[in-house]
Parts: sequence; C-alpha cells; structure tokens
Amino acid sequence: MYQPDVAILVGATSDMHVAEKAIEVIKDAGITYEVEVISAHRDPIRLDEYLREVRAKVYIAIAGLSAALPGIIASKTNAPVIGVPVSSKLSGLDALLSIAQMPAGVPVASVGIDNGKNAALLALRILQVNVEVNKVLDL
Repeated sequence: MYQPDVAILVGATSDMHVAEKAIEVIKDAGITYEVEVISAHRDPIRLDEYLREVRAKVYIAIAGLSAALPGIIASKTNAPVIGVPVSSKLSGLDALLSIAQMPAGVPVASVGIDNGKNAALLALRILQVNVEVNKVLDL
C-alpha cells in the first residue's frame, strides 16, 4: 500500500491542463503526490483497485460533464476529496453541479470550474490541519 500526501485523479487525458495547475502548487510545497488518469465511467474496476492500493491523505478528483469521479472516490474512502469541475459542453456548469450536489453521506469539497490551483491550495490546508491536530494530540 502506497500513501502519498495527495492523489490527483483525472477522468480523462483532455483534463490534464487543469491537473497541471494543481501539480505546480503541490510540487512547490514539496509534498508527495501522484497523478493518474482513471475514468469512473469507463474503468470503474481500475478505479476500485487504485483506491485499494493507494491510500492518499487527500484526493483531488478532476472531471467534466457528469463529473462522477469525485463522488465515487468519496463513497469509497474516508479521506477528504476535493472535486474540480472541468469546463466542457455547458461551460462546466454540469460538472460543478454534479460535484456540489453530492448526496448526504458522500462529502466532496468543490472548487471553481477549471481551478486546479485552488484544489491544491485547499489540499495543503487540509494537510496542515492534520499536522496541527497531531501536535495537539501529541501523536
């Protein structure tokens, strides 16, 4: 089992331009990360296998259209999931609403359309809170 600080999952290679914005921030912060292209719709078995093998502290899920990827990840892990909607057919509004309207019990944070940078900055803040909590608990 591998545990990077952040796992960036992209639903399609065409969405990598959004992932690049997140990667830049994460690289600058010097934390561990990895990037994978896995579609929740086209390759659900591979996604399940990935989530069993890689236990990231925070997941950034980048997807357009119906944007199922963030919700699927959140349904299968207790780690924080940040959804990044990608602009496409409806200027990204479809993806934004898909991510923001998760059902109760499937929490997903959402950032603005194509805003990989904010997703990475939020991931860094989540990781920092974890460090501060561990200090208080003397872990």
